[in-house]
Amino acid sequence: MMKYILVTGGVISGIGKGIIASSVGTILKSCGLHVTAIKIDPYINIDAGTFSPYEHGEVFVLDDGGEVDLDLGNYERFLDIRLTRDNNLTTGKIYQSVINKERRGDYLGKTVQVVPHITDAIQEWVVKQAKVPVDDDDVEPQVCVIELGGTVGDIESMPFIEAFRQFQFKVKRENFCNIHVSLIPQPSATGEQKTKPTQNSVRELRGLGLSPDLIMCRCSTALENSVKEKISMFCHVEPEQVICVHDVSSIYRVPLLLENQGVVGYLSKRLNMPIETRPRKMLTKWKEMSERSDRLLEHCSIALVGKYTKFSDSYASVIKALEHSALAISHKLEVKYIDSAYLEPSTLQEEPVKYHEAWQKLCSADGILVPGGFGVRGTEGKIHAINWARNQKKPFLGVCLGMQLAVCEFARNTLGWTDANSTEFDPESKHPVVIDMPEHNPGQMGGTMRLGKRRTIFKTNNSVLRKLYGDAEYVDERHRHRFEVNPELKDHFEEKGFRFVGQDVEGERMEVIELDDHPYFVGVQYHPEFTSRPIKPSPPYLGLLLAAAGKLSSYLQKGCRLSPRDTYSDRSGSSTPDSEISELKLPSISNE
Repeated sequence: MMKYILVTGGVISGIGKGIIASSVGTILKSCGLHVTAIKIDPYINIDAGTFSPYEHGEVFVLDDGGEVDLDLGNYERFLDIRLTRDNNLTTGKIYQSVINKERRGDYLGKTVQVVPHITDAIQEWVVKQAKVPVDDDDVEPQVCVIELGGTVGDIESMPFIEAFRQFQFKVKRENFCNIHVSLIPQPSATGEQKTKPTQNSVRELRGLGLSPDLIMCRCSTALENSVKEKISMFCHVEPEQVICVHDVSSIYRVPLLLENQGVVGYLSKRLNMPIETRPRKMLTKWKEMSERSDRLLEHCSIALVGKYTKFSDSYASVIKALEHSALAISHKLEVKYIDSAYLEPSTLQEEPVKYHEAWQKLCSADGILVPGGFGVRGTEGKIHAINWARNQKKPFLGVCLGMQLAVCEFARNTLGWTDANSTEFDPESKHPVVIDMPEHNPGQMGGTMRLGKRRTIFKTNNSVLRKLYGDAEYVDERHRHRFEVNPELKDHFEEKGFRFVGQDVEGERMEVIELDDHPYFVGVQYHPEFTSRPIKPSPPYLGLLLAAAGKLSSYLQKGCRLSPRDTYSDRSGSSTPDSEISELKLPSISNE
């Protein structure tokens, strides 16, 4: 029988449900279970594709081209799984499917209502999606972690709460449990930990018919025992069902934090799962990772030149990919956020202090990263940053729009095409080096881009990126873009040492650029950050960090191996070889 774990949140949104849901999945996966995850977002948008990054953070892209909430990125990274667009359920998707059924006449003249029609549709969706394999071995999952976005008591999440109230009886008590994540504030005036918001939130949840099995308390410091007992008394749970999730130095510590408080033992009893309690190999890697991240001494700074820099979640996957790479080479990462508009000459006139501060940050960084983005604002600033990186021989990585602007910069300053631009920003340009794509349908905004996993083929053997990918002939990476490099002009660039080393299968789309005579000047049309994993950093980002730390040439000479003290990753002889992990006997859950 499938086991369902529902994670709800109380008091405030953005409390860390995503990390906690991922961590619960991680510790269960380390016990040899197959785990999948579903994120429910109560907004009416069909998917996350049309959001500004300031709304909910970045838009995460899946293999199948689904544009989803960034929590699915956390699930993929923590659990090392591949999800599909249907693992992100929104109010919009549910209502759309019910309305389509109604128009087809599937309800035979009945009045279509929230209960039972919407709530049934939600339950059917969850049951169907939970069975979809997400691991490489195509085995049906045994546990499904469901995260319900927002806060208990929101009007928009009511139909979902009601659906799960019914669901707990349909699948039986031993196959469903509820983890409630709540906030324990600690007002600075008294320094006391306050439980009233949690009491209220649990009371509201129980009033709606769901009784939490575990209450995970988010707090800045560890929970005092008296506070634990108070929550236990007022929230109808035993003290061992109150779990403290205090702020930690790195999110890799959260699975260990839950594991140490007996969460696995509780879930295996409560959900009747036969889990072996022998020491778990997979968590040792997490332990090594979190200990290493606390011990780092050497620093490496990367300038992130973008337009959504006021909100770090706008670049969540980019930051994670940089962190994975920095950890792999034992450096502490410092990200310098630079709003690209501040690098433009117009800022020098209007706000000279901001202009000079931005340039000072850029010039003092060890490497420069220009991530993807949409719209014309700030693009000239990015071009100035790319020009600086190219002329000063600073390690540079351009992703998606960053790669397109690198092409524009080179065309303007080396080929002498002063008006070279993307038709996205200047439709009248005489030198349209970046053009609109045939897949694009200008009328509709949502879901009209080149999305999802596409293959890139390396055209040459001596490409740096190819070596970083382990001398692969091709790579499959995820895309999200409407415009691309104009293939008709590519020969002009290649004559000057600006090479398109990676192209798509047909050879029409330029996917990877590299510049001769430069320590590391790479642009990729795809988004490698979406497939970066803590133990398997993404090669373009790893290359940037290696170059920024001055280790790239020695790494390439060693045949792309890190030195022994840098190892726990799968790219090198790790302390827990994968052969040992594969020897773990996976318990099968009996079908009773």
